[in-house]
Amino acid sequence: HVQLVESGGGSVQAGGSLRLSCVASGFAYSGTCMGWFRQAPGKEREGLATINSDGSATYADSVKDRFTISWDNAKNALFLQMSSLQPDDSAMYYCAARTGATWSLSLGASDYNHWGQGTQVTVS
Repeated sequence: HVQLVESGGGSVQAGGSLRLSCVASGFAYSGTCMGWFRQAPGKEREGLATINSDGSATYADSVKDRFTISWDNAKNALFLQMSSLQPDDSAMYYCAARTGATWSLSLGASDYNHWGQGTQVTVS
């Protein structure tokens, strides 16, 4: 049973930083792609960053140079370090896992088959 549990969201002033965490269980990270997404009210879910088990990562242009995705094997956890946050970054943030035969990097939400419950980020 795959579980993804996010934490680390909150309220921050513009220019500030936050670190999101996603503890994963129920699957082996090897042969997996994981990603961070966000969704603001009235907007589509947006892919932000993705990483797979061979260490490759890619980012959306909107967060490149500000956000960093990483995986910690010892903690079985996915992280998103966010800096230079702006009000437009306010949204519900989700982590997702892409398990199965295909685990190439993807920022497309439809490519992921497991999702966490989300953590809210508010930037003012």
